[in-house]
Amino acid sequence: MTERLELEQYAVGPIGTNCYFAIERQSGEALIVDPGAEAERLASALEEKQCHPVAILLTHGHFDHAGAALPLAERYEIPVFAHEAEQKTLDDPQFNLSGMIGGEGVRYFADVYVRDMQEIRLAGFSIRVLFTPGHTEGGCCYYLPYEDVVFSGDSLFCGSVGRTDFPGGSASVLVQSVRDKLLTLPDNTLVLPGHDARTTIEQERMYNPFL
Repeated sequence: MTERLELEQYAVGPIGTNCYFAIERQSGEALIVDPGAEAERLASALEEKQCHPVAILLTHGHFDHAGAALPLAERYEIPVFAHEAEQKTLDDPQFNLSGMIGGEGVRYFADVYVRDMQEIRLAGFSIRVLFTPGHTEGGCCYYLPYEDVVFSGDSLFCGSVGRTDFPGGSASVLVQSVRDKLLTLPDNTLVLPGHDARTTIEQERMYNPFL
């Protein structure tokens, strides 16, 4: 991780989903990755740090990752990014699991749908989209090659991989996705997962029992 990148991590919502701010130190511009809940808390944290959010990146469309995207997008007038294959998950409460938390299901959205291996530039960072289906049909990771960081969502965890028993999930597809797209990254790449502890590509290549 380079000096120009500042990372902030917040566990939000009922199951402690990791939401990240990727902040460019010089400009103060920030990316919000997977704001699953607690929009007011996240907004307060952004304002306390005097950040200027420019985009929201969703690794996938489950409620615990996308739940606070709309209020934050409206508050800061910024776009929401997701993979093009994730539209169904975002739009269908059965697939985004929002019905599991009580009440009626919710539909989520993205303003910009990206594709596999697409290179985008936001907040001064070069970002490569890595399509990693298996946890959901359109799950993806966001790799910052010059910062040696990847936001892995629920595709890859420390010592584990994401669940595949939800609608659209596939264990074989997920394992192949992780092997092809993530384990091929440099050893020192910092992995920032959607839940639990950080890890590295080298550690997961050597010790992850699912891979």
